[in-house]
Amino acid sequence: MIMGTGSDVGKTVIVAGLCRLFRRRGIKVAPFKAQNMSLNSFVTAAGGEMGRAQVLQAQACGLLPHVDMNPILLKPEADNCSQVIVHGTVWGKHDARSYFDRRRELLGFVQESYERLARSYDLIVIEGAGSAAEMNLRDRDVVNWPVAQVADARVILIADIDRGGVFAQVIGTLDLLAPDERRRVMGVIINKFRGDSSLFDDGVTYLEEHTQLPILGVIPFQRQLELDQEDSVEITRHQNTVFTSDKVNVAVVLLPRMSNFTDFNSLAAESDVALRYIKSPSEMAGADVVVLPGSKSTIADLGYLYQAGFRPALQGHATDGGELVGICGGYQMLGREISDPCGVEAGGKTDGLGFLDVVTELTPEKRTVQVEARPLLADTPADCAVQGYEIHLGRTRRGNVAPCFRILSHGGSDAAQTMGDGAISDDCRTWGTYIHGVFDSPAFRRHWLNQIRRRKGLPPLPIAVSENVNQRLSSAMDKWSDHLERHLSFPLIFEGLKLSCGHQKPDIKL
Repeated sequence: MIMGTGSDVGKTVIVAGLCRLFRRRGIKVAPFKAQNMSLNSFVTAAGGEMGRAQVLQAQACGLLPHVDMNPILLKPEADNCSQVIVHGTVWGKHDARSYFDRRRELLGFVQESYERLARSYDLIVIEGAGSAAEMNLRDRDVVNWPVAQVADARVILIADIDRGGVFAQVIGTLDLLAPDERRRVMGVIINKFRGDSSLFDDGVTYLEEHTQLPILGVIPFQRQLELDQEDSVEITRHQNTVFTSDKVNVAVVLLPRMSNFTDFNSLAAESDVALRYIKSPSEMAGADVVVLPGSKSTIADLGYLYQAGFRPALQGHATDGGELVGICGGYQMLGREISDPCGVEAGGKTDGLGFLDVVTELTPEKRTVQVEARPLLADTPADCAVQGYEIHLGRTRRGNVAPCFRILSHGGSDAAQTMGDGAISDDCRTWGTYIHGVFDSPAFRRHWLNQIRRRKGLPPLPIAVSENVNQRLSSAMDKWSDHLERHLSFPLIFEGLKLSCGHQKPDIKL
């Protein structure tokens, strides 16, 4: 089990990297995280919803994602309330107190999922949450030490030296552990080291002497992992992107309750794209495309757009020939009206931005399904099909406007009849869709970008440019795993797990 001295120390990617390294050694390995809190989710082939972090880790293991890898997903809707997803489906809406009151039941769900995985795999790499020493949550914990006990897991502690105070992180965390918890810890990894790691040799000696634990590795900082992660690290990296005349400039509005930011990772990786996350209308200057992303609370985020002055700015952008794109909740916002008769969010009716002739009615039932679709945008070739998934509440009805995608299959099954998704304006400059991952297809992405390039007077680029982007992103996990392998002491890790060469079923779950 991988635990941390705090949040964002690198647990997710270290779990993923370890999964890939164990898989390379012939071990049948799977990831597990009992509870995620994230608005960045994915839909499995069976239609279950789970956190993107365990999707990344499943891919590292060469596995299809399954909800047992993340049995509980919390999707915050407000500061004190979250939608709770259990085993891939909505379980309810809870504040912290009512959620913790169901702890025994929740731990039952966690144990069911863990035991199913443990019966099928030789090794489970478990990710903890936050700090290993969350003292105020000990009696309510469903993700850290109770899971370690269920799995009888050995624990590796991760510390982030880039934050400073690494000695206090490690020694303080270990000192706060109960004796039985402390005995489970087999070593420490120091993550995100900048510069010459040999300069930390005396630090390693100090930590080993004071903790009586081995330092299993000092991992140099990696600036651009290019891995889909649970936390929105990519957003921070792209908030100061400079727009230039020789690139396609894309502004993604950073909504307060934005979801599924990974929709834009492939787009941002293109060499001819400058992608910027924006918080104010003034930051739209120079954008060729403005994107309204998905949202966990569509009506509240629509209100934010009005209050922040985005409505006139978006109108000016469209009038000047700029493109507007809405994905999921962003698509709903581009319409004329959003109604909420069941009180799913705020209740009542709210005027949309009015750029597309569609109306949306929010409903309690959540739609979660993988889809394949053919773009109907102007001049898009038939061979530019996209694969993605839908996660949304509500039904959207089109008025005098055409769909922008034709659904070819739902959940892997051929559509019984031709179905349209989304909507597109008459001038083809404003469009919206429910499909998450729409920009992940290299053929569609390159065709769409080339259309914008032509409008700017730039020559189109070959599809091979975008295909190379996908190839580079798909190889990012191996590069990260290679990096870990160079800087981790695998003999010590294997010794601690009683593993030999990866061909013997281990007695202990990591």
